Parts: sequence; C-alpha cells; structure tokens
Amino acid sequence: MSAVPTPPASEAVSPTPAAHGLVSRRHATVAAVALLAVAWGFLPEFTVVVATYIGLYSLVAAGLVMLTGIGGMTSFGQAAFVGLGAYATAWVCTSPVAVAALGGIVGLQGLPWVGLALGLVLTFAVAWTLGAVTVKLQGHYLPLCTIAWGLSLYYLFGNMDFLGGQTGITGVPPLVVAGVSLASPRALGAVVWAVLLLALWLLHNLLDSREGRAIRALKGGRVMAESMGVDTARYRVKLFVLAALLAAISGWLYAHMQRFVNPTPFNLNIGIEYLFMAVVGGAGHLWGAVLGATVITLLKEKLQDVLPGLLGSSGNFEVIVFGLLMLLVLQRFADGLWPTLARVGRRVFRNEPPRVVAQAATLAQRTLPAAGTVVLEARQVTKRFGGLVANNAVDMHLRAGEIHALIGPNGAGKSTFFNMISGVDDPTEGEVRFMAQAMHRLPSRDFAAAGLGRTFQHVRLLGQRSVTENVALGAHRRARRGWVASMLGLDRAEEAALRAEAHRQIVRCGLAALADAPAASLPLGQQRLVEIARALAGQPAVLLLDEPAAGLRHLEKQALATLLAQLRAEGLGILVVEHDMEFVMNLADRITVFEFGTVIAAGTPAQVQTDPRVLDAYLGGAA
Repeated sequence: MSAVPTPPASEAVSPTPAAHGLVSRRHATVAAVALLAVAWGFLPEFTVVVATYIGLYSLVAAGLVMLTGIGGMTSFGQAAFVGLGAYATAWVCTSPVAVAALGGIVGLQGLPWVGLALGLVLTFAVAWTLGAVTVKLQGHYLPLCTIAWGLSLYYLFGNMDFLGGQTGITGVPPLVVAGVSLASPRALGAVVWAVLLLALWLLHNLLDSREGRAIRALKGGRVMAESMGVDTARYRVKLFVLAALLAAISGWLYAHMQRFVNPTPFNLNIGIEYLFMAVVGGAGHLWGAVLGATVITLLKEKLQDVLPGLLGSSGNFEVIVFGLLMLLVLQRFADGLWPTLARVGRRVFRNEPPRVVAQAATLAQRTLPAAGTVVLEARQVTKRFGGLVANNAVDMHLRAGEIHALIGPNGAGKSTFFNMISGVDDPTEGEVRFMAQAMHRLPSRDFAAAGLGRTFQHVRLLGQRSVTENVALGAHRRARRGWVASMLGLDRAEEAALRAEAHRQIVRCGLAALADAPAASLPLGQQRLVEIARALAGQPAVLLLDEPAAGLRHLEKQALATLLAQLRAEGLGILVVEHDMEFVMNLADRITVFEFGTVIAAGTPAQVQTDPRVLDAYLGGAA
C-alpha cells in the first residue's frame, strides 16, 4: 500500500455542533482542578487523608473502567496487583540485601524509585503471563479465573518469609523529591492526585484515538473487531497489563503513605470493592472511577461512625448496610452514577468542538486490481458441524469490477459460506484464496489487512458511539500510531486523517446529517448503511455485504444500488447476500444460488431466473 494525501481535517471533518451551555467541559475541569489545588492547603488533616485514599482507589478503579467497562473483561483480582507494587518498593527499601546492593548506587532516597521500577517490571511480567491465559476465557470463566489468581497472590504475600509473612514489612521510608520529604499526607496526597489526573489525561487521549476505538470494539465481540483488522487477543492482553500497571502505581504510593505493608489490604474483598467503585461510578466513564471511589469511601467512613450509635453495639454491620445500598444504587442506576450526572450537566456544559489540525496526515492507499481479475475464490469448500453438512463442495469466484450475488432460501448455508470466505470460520475441506493468496486458517484480521471489508447479517456497531467513530474504526489498518503516541497526543494529525476519511464515506452513504448521532439511535436500515460506510473506510478491494438492503425503504434501496454500481465502476469486487430478488436481479452481474448448502445454479440474472432448479427451490415447482 502506498500513501496518498488526505484532505486537511479543517476541510474534511464536519465540526460537532456545540450544545447550548454556559461553560465548556474542559474549562470546568480545569477550574475544578485549580480549586482543589488552592483548597488543598486549607483542608483539615483528616479530610486530606480521606481524599488521598480516594485518589489511590481512583487510580485502580480507572484501570478497571478501561478493563471492564470499556474492554468488557471483568476482574476481581486488581488488589493483588496493588500488592505487587506495594511489596516491591517495601522490599527494596527495607531488605538489608537490597539496601546494601543498591544504596551505594542510587542513595537511600533513590531506593523508592528503584522499588517503583521493580514493581512495574514485576507487574508487567505477571500481568502479561496471567493475561495471556486469562483473557482467552469467555463468560463467567474469566472473572472466576481472576478470583483464583487474586487469591493465589494474596496468600503468596502472607507466606513468604522475606516479605514478613502475615506480619508484613515495617519501616518503609517516605518519598523524597528534589530534597523535599513527602512524609506528610498533605504533601504525598498532592502527588497522588497529580498522578491520578495525569493518568486520566493519558487514558482520555488513548480513548480518543484509533487505538481507543479498537479497545471499545473489544466489548462488541471478537468477530466484528477482528473483521476491522484488530488483533483482539493482543489488545485484550495489553489492556489487562495497563490496568495492572495503574494498580501497581497505586500500591507504590500506598506503601510510602502507610510506611507499612501487610497482606490484608490486598485480599479478595478489597478487589471486589475496587470493582464496585468502577461499576457504581460508571464503568464506561473515566471520571466515573473518581466518583465511584469517592462515594464508596465516604459511605464506608460514615457507616462505620453512625451504625454503632444507632444499633447500640459495635460490629461489622456496615458491611450489610453497604451491600444493601450497593444493590439499590445498581438497581436504580444500572449504568452508574456518572451518566446520570452527565445528563444533568448537559444543561450547564457545552460540548467541545473537535480539535482542529492544520494538516492531516496521510493514510495508506490500496491499489485496486485490474477489472476482471479474480480477487476471491472458493474451491470445493465444505463445512461440517458434526454430522450436519452446512456447505458441500462449493465452487465460486469473484472478479474485480463485478457484483456477484448469493441467493437461496433461509438455511441454505449462505451465512456459513460468508464466514468462511471472510476468515471468521475455517472450512472443513477445500480452499479459500484471496488476492491469489491461500488463506488457510488465517484469521479475519488478515483478510481485512489484505483488502477485504464486510458487513454483518445482524448489525454489529458500537451503539453508544457516534456514527463518525464507528466508521473511523473501519480504517483501523490504514494508520499506524500506537498506544504511547495516542496517550501523549502525538497522533492528532493521523486521527484527523481517519476522521476525514470517515466523514467522506458517511457523506457517500447519505448519512451526513447523522454523523454525530449515536449509532444505536438510528433505525435498522441506516445502521446497515453505517456498516457499509465503515467497510468502505478501510478502502477494500473486495466488499462482502450480508443483506445490505434489509430494513431500507424504496428510495434508500435505490440510493444503495446507485452507490454499489459506482463502487463496481471504481473496480471493487462486491459479493452480496440478499433476499430482495428485485434488488438483486437489477444489480448483480452474476448470481450463485444455494440450496441445502449446495450450489444448484450459477450464471447471469436472466439465466438464473429461468433455471428450473431455482424455480423449484423458490416456488416449489418449475410450473
């Protein structure tokens, strides 16, 4: 693929219309941070300590928002990663062996920073190893597995003699930065909140990027994400590691705040509380992590003070009340508290316009094969599910610059065949060749990289994200910036190019007025057009469309037919599965007819319409 220039974002991307409001969200956030910084020196000592704990908990909860709320992977074991960060620095700073070996090199004040590095390295290694095994699991097996290794690490902390056993490690020194001691909660608390705000900024940048769209696609399911070119297994492990590293940083700060470490704060109960914080605040929202940590921390503090006086005796009654209150919150606010506050805030805050980039970057451009070239071929493709033969020795080929339709009654095997020629499933027998390359057992992301775009019979979109973001996901493989560049905001020119390409395809599919609407708010027919625009954003050489006209009105079908004819003239090979015979017969160059997984006819529309076997399959008899 060669690179061609993309129009500047200021010319190609339609600005998001600003909602009516008094102040911008960005200015409100800056003002709130400034207010916290000014008030920090005047807050009571107890309030400072509680606020510092909220900051530490929020750091872990933010990782869980990324992992669970956005990535779709539930973890109860994050407290164990907090423990890794805490124990690593505690051991480095107190072990006679470590102090003797490292003290002369970095000095006593440098040992905590060595402890941070050790904690991050250990956490990375453990999280990558556990993640490579854990995130492959689906359904309830994944959270059960996180409980298992969370308990394992917790008991490991308490049974290692060099870590102090159940007694723990005492005498952890305070942090010292540029000769200034951070021994007081007020000083260290300011650092905790600075780290938290930095982490939230980096995570926000990550989500507002090409990589962020790929992360959001993980929750939509492997098939859709892989078909857009996303290596879902790798992204899931990376997200798992990211959440673990945030927890380890929280543990490092916790150890130097408490100056003492033992296993108790890293048990399974605390891991469940971290997950509660993310869910109660709003698992799909970064600021929901801060809100959830604040609500749960303050609630626990108040219950511990109030309940003994009300009940006349001491005990762990707060656990019972806390659980009941959490059930109430989760029942009334299923998406968490932050979305409710955000809906109220829409009256006060206005949306930010998109960041304008003077000159967008270039996206990779594919050279389409010459018209008439065979771009997709199935040779004797058979698919068996036990004793059921879904496809039986199917032969078919698609040429560049033609529209080829697959038709047949329900249950004829069309969707199964579609999945095999797009890499979703592997044939039991036979061969699929794409762009003259054998694709045996290659995943669908390799088909996408080679130039295949597709839609789905059952629409698969990021429902709460805008049409623009959904379509931009289709161009994932045309850009290269990774996680670090996205976090630091170094991908803005590339992001502008992706959004410009998305806008171009949205306009092409007649959805310009809906570019900023959530995809789930559109009727089914328009959602199918969004899928087509998303597939086109990848600049494919072959386009597979699974029932694209379903749900469209007559004029919309005419517009779709015009678009497909234009794409055919540009040199795309288009394979369509469709039940609307009028749409197919007026558009397709060639038609292949399936019945019970077998090809019963193939040819031009005129030939197929007069074939006795086709008439028998559709009408029950040639007469």
